[in-house]
Amino acid sequence: MPKLEPIVFFGTPEFALPSLHALCESKWKPALVVTRPARPAGRGQEVKEPPVAVRAHELGLEVAQPESVRDETFLERLRELEPGLVVVVAFGQIFPAELLDLPAQGCVNVHASLLPKYRGAAPIYWAIASGEKRTGVSVQQMVEALDEGPLIHWQDTDIGPEETAGELTERLSSLGAETLLEALATMEKGGYKVKKQSDDAATYAHRLSRQDGKINWALDAREIANRMRAANPWPGTHAIFRGREVKILRATPIDWEQAPFGSAGTYLGLRQGRISILCGGNTILGLEQLQRAGKTPVRPSEFANGERLRVGDRFA
Repeated sequence: MPKLEPIVFFGTPEFALPSLHALCESKWKPALVVTRPARPAGRGQEVKEPPVAVRAHELGLEVAQPESVRDETFLERLRELEPGLVVVVAFGQIFPAELLDLPAQGCVNVHASLLPKYRGAAPIYWAIASGEKRTGVSVQQMVEALDEGPLIHWQDTDIGPEETAGELTERLSSLGAETLLEALATMEKGGYKVKKQSDDAATYAHRLSRQDGKINWALDAREIANRMRAANPWPGTHAIFRGREVKILRATPIDWEQAPFGSAGTYLGLRQGRISILCGGNTILGLEQLQRAGKTPVRPSEFANGERLRVGDRFA
């Protein structure tokens, strides 16, 4: 049988924590945890350790935090360890061929989509934003190309109709830990078959920026609502009204039998207790909670009264 130990775990954000815990509670406890260095974060730019570093220290694990996985001193440390397998969960750096070839059993990655769909940095956002009804996690053998390695094991799950990216991330992180242990058990038995990915079916989930939270009113109302769920909690969703930014915290498409024609982003009045906005395809989005910068969130009626909204006003 293939020998997987010693295992080296690479991970950085909270998404990786359930997988780290699962390994520690199994026979595959990592001999080394590799994570990113501490970085300034938040408004105060306070230097903070990444979640994996904090938890690994709490668990008494040995930790390495190289600036780059290409660093020769770091690679030499791995060579001395002679790892059987490298496990990667949301680490955030591209591996060079030298690192991919270093473990006896290679490197495996837990990815938050059903590959080959949504390869890349933001699979959860784009699955929700695209209106997918199902997603899942994939454990793949890593190759030099981004998320293109053959699949060892995978599991799927429904996406709730109102589920946000934050909620789905939490569920997939737990599902990823479960799927990882099943994949390692398969690998340890030996003689398993991997599934080659179809490049023809592949889609790409590019890294997010704050601009991805800006509402495009020309889109269909359902698509905007999906993107809002996908952008929760980050980067959030916002529009411009009367020259100032306003956050849209919650919204739902509204059925309107005879929606008036006009420019996308036009305010049509209060309907069903929501601020109704004309969107692409003559669809209507009902805004349910809004927030001005530096203010507390307010209900639609409070925003409408406070801003003295008039039918025909435009959200840019």
